[in-house]
Amino acid sequence: MAPVAVIDIGTNTTRLLVAERDQGGDLVELERRTIITRLGQGVDATGRLADQAMDRVSEAIASYREIIDRVGAERIVAVATSAMRDAENGPDFREYLNKRFGVDARTISGDEEARLTFLGATAGRNDDRESVVIDIGGGSTEYVVGRPGEDPSFHTSTQMGSVRHTERFLKNDPPETEELQALAEDVRSIVPDVRAEHAIAVAGTATSLAAIDGAEEVHGYRLTLGACERITAMLAAMPLEDRKAVKGLHPDRAPTIVAGAVILTESVRTLSLDEVEISDRDILHGAATSA
Repeated sequence: MAPVAVIDIGTNTTRLLVAERDQGGDLVELERRTIITRLGQGVDATGRLADQAMDRVSEAIASYREIIDRVGAERIVAVATSAMRDAENGPDFREYLNKRFGVDARTISGDEEARLTFLGATAGRNDDRESVVIDIGGGSTEYVVGRPGEDPSFHTSTQMGSVRHTERFLKNDPPETEELQALAEDVRSIVPDVRAEHAIAVAGTATSLAAIDGAEEVHGYRLTLGACERITAMLAAMPLEDRKAVKGLHPDRAPTIVAGAVILTESVRTLSLDEVEISDRDILHGAATSA
């Protein structure tokens, strides 16, 4: 079967997965790239995508189009999430991307984002425990509960994300204690009242915290609540320039990682769990599986 390319145009990152199925039907990654494009910059305040942000995404997709053509992927699936959903000029930008790159980005609902993320995060797992998948994005965070191989029993998409909550709560560098407390309180008020035996966290905040904690292999790493608390406190005490130098953290994630780390920490705490498993499989794999 010919390779399929999936592009995820998120609030903080624009990502690419090119994959094909092996003889057993499992997805095999051929190419995977992530560029931090910050499409959601200012959307929460203005309701519009900024010109500079759209330029960054366009540059990323131009480079991805070259990879897609080189690998020979016959189908491109592109999804756009929170920033594109919320922005008044989102439809115009989608039309531009289609005309310039032949990338027909579908703006998906929060519910569809949650479904695809759960599918990607739980595919191929032998663990049949009921799990809650936590997907912390730049503009939204999804919580999905279910068992691998089954339709989710619960899902919700919240207006909470690392970019959105940095802009809403963290005005100082480093953030002040009162700002962090207000952020944490808001997160706790948003985390859904669900119970699961196990938690899986996907996306850049989760994988970054695992790398900072010293994970040699991020996928499958178990991050304890205590480690989340320790890393969050360390990052929150640093000015931005020092955060950029933290081992395991991509410098471009430094401006929003504190809010993301608070969201993950308070999510695990509010869900009454002691640890969270980190997965590098998410909406990209879910969309590729559904293609």
